[in-house]
Amino acid sequence: MSDTLPSPDHVQTSTPEILCIGSVLWDIIGRAPAHMRVGADVPGRITRLPGGVAMNIAMTLARFGMRPAVLTAIGRDTQGKELITAAEGLGVDCRHAYISEDLPTDRYMAIEGANGLIAAVADAHSLEAAGDKILRPVTEGALGDASAPWRGPIALDGNLTTALLGEIARAAAFAQADLRVAPASPGKAERLGVLMTHPRASLYVNLEEAGILCQSEFNDARSAAEGLLSRGARRVLVTDGGKMAADGSSEGVICAAPPPVLVTRVTGAGDTFMAAHLVAETRGAPRREALERALTAAARYVSGDIHT
Repeated sequence: MSDTLPSPDHVQTSTPEILCIGSVLWDIIGRAPAHMRVGADVPGRITRLPGGVAMNIAMTLARFGMRPAVLTAIGRDTQGKELITAAEGLGVDCRHAYISEDLPTDRYMAIEGANGLIAAVADAHSLEAAGDKILRPVTEGALGDASAPWRGPIALDGNLTTALLGEIARAAAFAQADLRVAPASPGKAERLGVLMTHPRASLYVNLEEAGILCQSEFNDARSAAEGLLSRGARRVLVTDGGKMAADGSSEGVICAAPPPVLVTRVTGAGDTFMAAHLVAETRGAPRREALERALTAAARYVSGDIHT
């Protein structure tokens, strides 16, 4: 037996402004101040924080004053209960999450050194196993249905299966939504192919992910954005670490550089960029201003200036 979570008194009961669909899990991150190689054994710090692409985006949206809700799968286990409590404490609405009796709460584990991400393992099998059950609030009436589709923004992440992303692309309940789509990792970038030419989708990718989607290699964000547009994408945002980023659409490609900062962490930087960009556009910022705000937010995040 599975159901959705009852709403505690401290959870917002108003309709969310944006839906974040995808992974909500525990991030277990080990960080060390030293450069690391395979097999390194060094002192550092290990943290456990709410994470996952959908959750990272939702947390950033909440920090900027929006009302996000997550559509995801969470286990009815101790880790799941702790995760929901932590998420709600950060302003994320979990009332519409799918709570499973038999699936465990997902987890992500990463090791980061002074030279960036060393390795990571994403255990998001419960999200994949739950399938379209996580979409029921939008398809069966709580937040919309085919006759009254959701009309606001939706952040989608690449931890969803290709089949589920395809279902979202075709479903009438999502036909009026502003879809903002990000791969969970380069290894899952190909899943976004089903949304590449969707008329209401904006793709947020890094340089490597753009190359995977286009089956090509790009030297910079501008050429990657142009490549994605040539393959039928409606709107693309391409980042390249501390180098120039690009925003491509039918109006052309514009570029901006992130402010230089000392990098202290990397996990979640792309999600912060996407959320900050979405907030800026929701508040009416023009393209260049929205791009610059998002780059500034991501730079502050990787420098450790924005706390999780």
